[in-house]
Amino acid sequence: MNTVNKKETDRGRICEIRKNSFTIRFEGKDLPAKLKGSFYEKNTNEFPVVGDYVDFEYNPIGDSVILSIEERKSYIQRPDQAKTATMQGMVANVDYVFIITSLNEDYSYNRIARYASVVLSGGSIPVVVLTKSDLCSNPGRFVSEVETISEKVRVHAISAIYGIGLDELDEYMTPGTTICFMGSSGAGKSTLLNAICGEEVMKTGEVRESDDHGKHTTTHRQLIELENGVSVIDTPGMREIGMAQVEEGLDDTFSDIVELESRCRFSDCKHDTEPGCAIKAAIESGELTVERLMLYKNLGAENQRNYAKKKEIAVWVRQRERAERRGLKF
Repeated sequence: MNTVNKKETDRGRICEIRKNSFTIRFEGKDLPAKLKGSFYEKNTNEFPVVGDYVDFEYNPIGDSVILSIEERKSYIQRPDQAKTATMQGMVANVDYVFIITSLNEDYSYNRIARYASVVLSGGSIPVVVLTKSDLCSNPGRFVSEVETISEKVRVHAISAIYGIGLDELDEYMTPGTTICFMGSSGAGKSTLLNAICGEEVMKTGEVRESDDHGKHTTTHRQLIELENGVSVIDTPGMREIGMAQVEEGLDDTFSDIVELESRCRFSDCKHDTEPGCAIKAAIESGELTVERLMLYKNLGAENQRNYAKKKEIAVWVRQRERAERRGLKF
């Protein structure tokens, strides 16, 4: 990251991005900004994301200029669906990520595990918020189920409309904390944010009766500062999130399996016919389920496939660029 003379610049936080237009939150004001040209010249994917703290040159009559990104304490990213060889930065400097899932057809144990792995890999704490508990006859069963995903995942069942369980979220509402809301459309992100604020700060969308899925009410990531000093980053609804470069997050989410693997007699144990396999012993004793093991294997395989694919394409892109600089056909 660039080093700049702090005396000649100001420090702000990226609160909104629309294509190539940035908005910086600075001393209670939102300033339009653009990137310094060197961001594009470096041929890097290191661009600011919502939540980043940046150094910038203030322009009172036009776009301010973003000079550099300050060191991040957390950074959540996913495979870029439009640019196969790159990762897409989502948010930065987030303390907690609320993985919001409604207790209807939107609920998916596997998807929550996927989100948790990505969040842990990015250095934030995953908090699963199971919404619409008033529509579920036994929300406690789902809380217990989600708790088995990882000891590092926190879980709460709430009803934002009726105020059920909202007090459980008070522990996260401390001044200076940044929370990111992630989840499917119609899961209740905007409704929850409005309930926390005590007023309508985000529009809510209807949920289609045919499939319990909601309309997109958030079209881009944006940072909202609440009166209690908490910052909330709202994100567009996502049904799925891709896996790549999340080895640490997977190990954290499935730390029980990683620990069992370390007990296998052979370091390259395939957990098939090898003697002294701790994984097979755990399944036989009921300590580990086959479903959880398969989820771990499937997510790990997807992570490796995506990483290998992106690495291969990145090498091809670099070779093509070198050839073009030399005036050669590729």
